[in-house]
Amino acid sequence: MIKKIVEKFQKVNEKLSNSLEELKTAANAPLSSKHVYSFEEGNRSMKTVLGGKGANLAEMSNLGIPVPPGFTITTDVCDVYYRNNQTYPQDVLDQMEDKLVELENKMGKKLGDANDPLLVSIRSGAAVSLPGMMDTVLNLGLNDVSVEGMAQKLNNERFAYDSYRRFLQMYGDVVLNVPHHEFEKLLTQIKKDKKVEIDNDLTANDLKELVKQYKTLIKDTIGKDFPQDAREQLKLSINAVFDSWNNDRAILYRKLNDIKGLKGTAVNVQTMVFGNMGETSGTGVCFSRDPATGENIFYGEYLMDAQGEDVVAGIRTPKQIATLEEQNPEVYKELIGIKDNLEKHFKDMQDMEFTIQEGKLYILQTRSGKRTAAAAVKCAVEMLDEGMIDEKTALMRVEPDQLNQLLHPQLDPQGKEKATVLTTGLPASPGAAVGEIVFDAKKADELNSEGKKVMLVRTETSPEDLIGMNAAQGILTSRGGMTSHAAVVARGMGKCCVAGANEVVVDEIAGTCTINGQEFKEGDFISLDGTTGQVFEGKLKTTDPELSGDFAKLMTLADKYRKMNVRTNAETPRDAKMAIKFGAEGIGLCRTEHMFFEGDRINIMREMILAKDETGRKEALSRLLPIQQKDFKEIFEIMGELPVTVRLLDPPLHEFLPQSKEDIKKIAKKVGVTIKELEQKIESLHEQNPMLGHRGCRLAISYPEIAVMQTEAIIKAAIEIKQSGKNLSPEIMVPLVGNVRELSFVKKLIKQKAQELISEANIDLKYMVGTMIEVPRAAVTANQVAKEAEFFSFGTNDLTQMTMGFSRDDVGSFVPEYIGENILEKDPFAVLDQTGVGMLMRVAIKKGKSVRPDIKLGICGEHGGEPSSVEFCHRIGLNYVSCSPFRVPIARLAAAQAVLKY
Repeated sequence: MIKKIVEKFQKVNEKLSNSLEELKTAANAPLSSKHVYSFEEGNRSMKTVLGGKGANLAEMSNLGIPVPPGFTITTDVCDVYYRNNQTYPQDVLDQMEDKLVELENKMGKKLGDANDPLLVSIRSGAAVSLPGMMDTVLNLGLNDVSVEGMAQKLNNERFAYDSYRRFLQMYGDVVLNVPHHEFEKLLTQIKKDKKVEIDNDLTANDLKELVKQYKTLIKDTIGKDFPQDAREQLKLSINAVFDSWNNDRAILYRKLNDIKGLKGTAVNVQTMVFGNMGETSGTGVCFSRDPATGENIFYGEYLMDAQGEDVVAGIRTPKQIATLEEQNPEVYKELIGIKDNLEKHFKDMQDMEFTIQEGKLYILQTRSGKRTAAAAVKCAVEMLDEGMIDEKTALMRVEPDQLNQLLHPQLDPQGKEKATVLTTGLPASPGAAVGEIVFDAKKADELNSEGKKVMLVRTETSPEDLIGMNAAQGILTSRGGMTSHAAVVARGMGKCCVAGANEVVVDEIAGTCTINGQEFKEGDFISLDGTTGQVFEGKLKTTDPELSGDFAKLMTLADKYRKMNVRTNAETPRDAKMAIKFGAEGIGLCRTEHMFFEGDRINIMREMILAKDETGRKEALSRLLPIQQKDFKEIFEIMGELPVTVRLLDPPLHEFLPQSKEDIKKIAKKVGVTIKELEQKIESLHEQNPMLGHRGCRLAISYPEIAVMQTEAIIKAAIEIKQSGKNLSPEIMVPLVGNVRELSFVKKLIKQKAQELISEANIDLKYMVGTMIEVPRAAVTANQVAKEAEFFSFGTNDLTQMTMGFSRDDVGSFVPEYIGENILEKDPFAVLDQTGVGMLMRVAIKKGKSVRPDIKLGICGEHGGEPSSVEFCHRIGLNYVSCSPFRVPIARLAAAQAVLKY
């Protein structure tokens, strides 16, 4: 027996060993035959293989744009690198070497050559842009010998050692993990010792000394010398760029921007061109249109005698691109021609990096530019008007969620007039921000999680600050320009940002900053206007946006293509008016319980709940009736002849009663009962799980007089509006139906009271009775429910809760972990679960239509304003979506895009 067990175990072990060998062989197996491309071999259609940067470098090379030669290692290699324990199959290494030799031959120089070295840059580039999130190494190929050879060859010792110190710092930080700030300390100290303000004022001898200090720092930190072999430098730098695909900031950026399904980053190895060769050389970043406003003006910044990182890092204040025309008109004219050609070719606003080396222009990168929502809308509309793109492309150019940036308040103009302007910086990202000052990114995130509104104030931001930038209301920096890290990332996030406010002096250690000599500490409030660049003292009020012009044109275009209607969730005149302003075509959810919480209404409601019998309840309800009727009339008047769906009382009654002892005492006195009586009533209404308890249609069955009163208020208000000449037909919605008999019971109450009132008024008033599909049983028995219901409105908040078994009030404690572990892709209460909840919706629609083919179908949970959920609703054939007023334009655009996609 034991022998058989041993033999069986040996066979299992042998099979397992064979499986492991197969996995190893697969990991080491060659990739597709080609995985390293010279720029001339690719094109822009190869983004998934070459990454966005590599594909566009290839496209520009083939267009004859002056691009420094190079080659791209594909995203497939990144994928294999991680699966193969961060190593490469031999054929990948062979192709890297072949392309390097090809590049050396093309340039007539060799990497690391002692007399005239070829220098290259190593840059990342995924299929989707992740600006500043991954690593870069410049000036690779320098060592102690080649730096001397380059100095002699170019007769420019200062330039050679400036390039070497830059290389040591970037390589030390990115590849060898020597902290960046340690290099900065040495640089700051030598400038202080030499009594100079900026890096460019350091002499060749100063830079030689700095190089020695940098090399000592590297050896002291990692325990060995800086590598002198250029090919080793290259291999380790390529590894480092692949490694940066999974650094914390890249992972966070992909998470924040919902970027999924990518294999990894490509790596671009490109011949260096130098902007730090004196005043005839320079580097810059430019956009074919203004990325903040979308205006068709050439926009950008540059620095002479600098390398690319200097511009975006905010170390020196760059010059506006228009100044280049005065400084070098020929280069400026050439740059204008290139940006025009690239925009026409790619049919989109371009974000370009360029270098001028001793008067010769090179383009290092182009990509579709990150832009604010205002800029995205303007670019789409103007490019359509210019004939550059068609209507469908214009609609697809704007991400629906981007519109959020346009739909939120701006600083109140009158408040701005009275407020103290502390300083004015660069209007890097428009909008308004009001918050308390925080100097540390992690602390900003912590305070935000506690519900505080914070303002991140920094000398300049770096990719490590991403978590705080995401948490902040706005960002203020004392250094950096319109293309600095803070500006670019803030625009992409839709955050208000004022950059380069040089009168702001930040002392992070002391936890203070001074603005024009006035000291502010952490916790003090300031307000930013990202459109003007102004910084105000204290908390300013905000105002609702005015949406017209290009925005209105885009919405009109969306309305032309979409098939679903878009309604709003509203129960106040203010919300209804706002929704109409944003283009709502009716109200899909009017939650009547929200009308009971204001003023004396809550006390009358409490009297009704505390009444000892039906007579007492009816007396209290008789006082609520005119209040409800007035509310409904106001909403009907605002909506005109647009449909309005009114949901009968939904929450459990205990929600209307006080909870604290102090409140119980006050309310008992106000409604005329003893404290003990009130406490007993509260105790009697207590439920273990009130979301699954005595609420919705169950209340109407237990207390029919509530449903009757609400029906009377709705119908009487509708009769008044009808008598004024408007043709409306209210939709009365019964919540939480799980059994058709529940709906039959409540519908009978509604129809009896409605017909009685309509007959008395002698008027022809149409109305509908339907239900909310929010209980799974209602979905799977929808053919029965549809016999009574004239419309279905999917209440996906509760439907998600009951389908998934998640409490929507408590999921915050574990859903982030589920998402982190890839158990869930998204929070199902934010983004509709199309597989599970969506399947119930499909079942309900099919069964409902089998009984009532013309049944009206909608959704009224907050999913109705989430773009991917709106797209799903279009696919399954809903008539409308309903969402909060501020998400109406988002839903309109998402509904149009859904038509274009399917």
